[in-house]
Amino acid sequence: MKTPTILITGCSSGIGYTCAHGLKKLGYTVFATCRKDEDVKRLQDEGLNALKLDLCDSSSLHVALAWMLSQTDGRIDVLFNNASFGQPGAVEDLKRDVLREQFETNVFGTVELTNLVLPYMRKQGHGRIIFNSSILGFVAMSYRGAYNASKFAIEGLADTLRLELCGSGIDVVLIEPGPIRSNFRKNALAKFLANIDQERSAHKAIYEKTLERLQKSGDSAFTLGAEAVLKVLVEAMESAKPKFRYPVTFPTKLFTVLKRILPTCIMDSIARKAGE
Repeated sequence: MKTPTILITGCSSGIGYTCAHGLKKLGYTVFATCRKDEDVKRLQDEGLNALKLDLCDSSSLHVALAWMLSQTDGRIDVLFNNASFGQPGAVEDLKRDVLREQFETNVFGTVELTNLVLPYMRKQGHGRIIFNSSILGFVAMSYRGAYNASKFAIEGLADTLRLELCGSGIDVVLIEPGPIRSNFRKNALAKFLANIDQERSAHKAIYEKTLERLQKSGDSAFTLGAEAVLKVLVEAMESAKPKFRYPVTFPTKLFTVLKRILPTCIMDSIARKAGE
């Protein structure tokens, strides 16, 4: 039996990087993608099948997928839609272009790549589309509106896709991490500084806390390594009947329950506190 092939987006660091190396060690045929040439070269030097893929560039998606399929005789067993970033800031401080940039990567590019892969999975009669969502894909927290909205959108699209693909042999899975050790906070800080006008904002005083949080070193008590996502990714790939959702970290599991049983006013109070 041929080893399963998987295409992973966002492999320069964090979850994507760990999963690419981890799956390769387990014997999978891994194609790891990054949007920067220097990251692609670094991963190639580390022994990965690495290629350039920029979710904001449609032509990049076509080129990357075509090259991968040329190496696998047209077969792709798993797509792990992992690449994303977080744009901090109050909703009223999000300019149209800033919000569009968040959605180009986290939603539009991700869905376009998924749609490019689906015909090949249909032809082979099987496949697995796995989206890396977030606790913020089902619980909104203050000053994360752009990221909240993008992950809520991914969850809605994934749920719809699962219904539409029923009986096709293609499974759709959501992984929902909470705090995971990565460069996410560092990258979010750069986006905050570049795109949010702190001085003119009605939220200026609160942004001081935002900056403190984003610049803070060290992990929270609930932060796990990216290996925690690798573990559930393997389960989602290898299970004959994968779950629709895989919560990762204690906060995600807790909020999954709280969201079901608590009224909105109490959830809002908890979410405000958790988001500080």
